[in-house]
Amino acid sequence: MSALLQQTLALYAKLPPAERFHVHARASSAPLLAVAARAPSGTVADIGCGHGLMSALLALADPRRTVHGVDPDPRKVAWARQALSGLSNVRLAEGTVEETLAKEAAGAFDAAVVCDVLYLLPEAKWPAFLRTVHGLLKPGGRFLLKEVEGDGSWKHRKALAQEWVMVSLLGRTQASGGMALKPRGEMTRLLADAGFSVSEVADLGRGYTTPHVLYVAEAKRP
Repeated sequence: MSALLQQTLALYAKLPPAERFHVHARASSAPLLAVAARAPSGTVADIGCGHGLMSALLALADPRRTVHGVDPDPRKVAWARQALSGLSNVRLAEGTVEETLAKEAAGAFDAAVVCDVLYLLPEAKWPAFLRTVHGLLKPGGRFLLKEVEGDGSWKHRKALAQEWVMVSLLGRTQASGGMALKPRGEMTRLLADAGFSVSEVADLGRGYTTPHVLYVAEAKRP
């Protein structure tokens, strides 16, 4: 385990066992360090921050960053605030990105990070969501979108089953009618339609039982 990840997980030591387990499981099952490594300095939006794990990684990796995490789950935001209270460069808000950052800080961010969020939304809302993220960014700002690839593999099917358990059976994750996984060709098209220029599509699934894929894109300049 990297020193950065150890330092980050230590922030959650005083949370209840169930919350600590959730955070550690997330840290071990997703390539969050690879995502954080591609984030620039400056002001970064962490959309769908949950317990704040990515926000903490970004803040600790580069103290020059200011990280704004937002999530619609009040329970997770409360735990994140408790765990990350010692990080002066993290701001956390409860609500959707449309209700919070899009109203308060449009065009103000150097980067936006969305990890395993899009598939929880109804597909019909994806284009508007991506345009909202685009509106947060400065011209040329970076968008890091980490999703599970819909490639038809056993990893794809396993990921869907796992999320059904987390959303429908255990209620650990909030969803609003989504649970769709798309191939990378369709995702790059959606990003282009929302005004992004995709510079990298990184396969991050090696060593994991989930087909992780990261889309690195920039907001096109007017």
